[in-house]
Amino acid sequence: MVSEAPDWQLYRAFRAVMREGSLSAAARALRLTQPTLGRQIAALERQIGAVLFTRSPQGLAPTPAAETLLPHAEAMAAAAEAFQRAASGAADASKGTVRITASEIVSAEVLPPILAAFQDSHRGIAIELAPSNRIEDLLRRDADIAVRMTRPAQEALLARRIGAVPIGMYARRDYLARRGTPRSLADLAGHAIIGFDRDDSSWRGIEVARFRVSRESFAFRSDGDLVQLAALRAGLGIGGCQTAIAGRDPDLVPVLADEIRFELEMWLAMHEDQRADARLRLAFDHLAAGLARYVAAGAEARQARPARKGPVS
Repeated sequence: MVSEAPDWQLYRAFRAVMREGSLSAAARALRLTQPTLGRQIAALERQIGAVLFTRSPQGLAPTPAAETLLPHAEAMAAAAEAFQRAASGAADASKGTVRITASEIVSAEVLPPILAAFQDSHRGIAIELAPSNRIEDLLRRDADIAVRMTRPAQEALLARRIGAVPIGMYARRDYLARRGTPRSLADLAGHAIIGFDRDDSSWRGIEVARFRVSRESFAFRSDGDLVQLAALRAGLGIGGCQTAIAGRDPDLVPVLADEIRFELEMWLAMHEDQRADARLRLAFDHLAAGLARYVAAGAEARQARPARKGPVS
């Protein structure tokens, strides 16, 4: 039984070892000496009355007790980071830090110009951008603001629907010059398709009549959205792309636009308790306006016929 709450520094040491897999790597990450980190882990084990790690040929192996404690240590770390961000701008809305999370594609292809304009107007605010295709937990304050490609399901969130992002299939001109342009869904059988490797979540909702996909359907496979986009731009085959992103590259040509078209909703969310934080509200409103322009650009490039709806990364 724990008689008193362990020092946060001990949990910090524990979290680092769990993440890094060894005392030496964790010590480097925390800029501590290995003996100091070892003493912190030993102190935590004494306080909780349980062994957290056992040695193995591969390094330190976490015990069941360590696996049970890790989510709580992660929550403590997220809360500490959120506290630091909030404190950084408590006295002045024009200063501080804002942490934003979005999918890999949105982080790399959509947000940078929007955030550049924000920092030009608010130079005292530092931006942390966490690219992730998993839904970050805003309630645990893993991030201050999230751009999500699905409607937020969590309660206690302030969410704003930005609009529908049109998505279609594209290929480079030189690929089509080499392989020919498919005129029907049946023609795709003779083409190289870019798609998922092991994670099919981004394709589950986009199947249309007579167009069914499996891992074996793809000549180029990757679960990385940015890798798939790079493959498309390199001419490896036909792949999905947000219309507004594809429209920036004159070498990308729509393929079977009337047959394979769909939309993905874009939402902006933050914790409702943060609506009074002037710094976060500035960032939220700026992102909403910038993302709305991005969605509008995609809608203008889209063909007039309404698109089918379905999730995609």
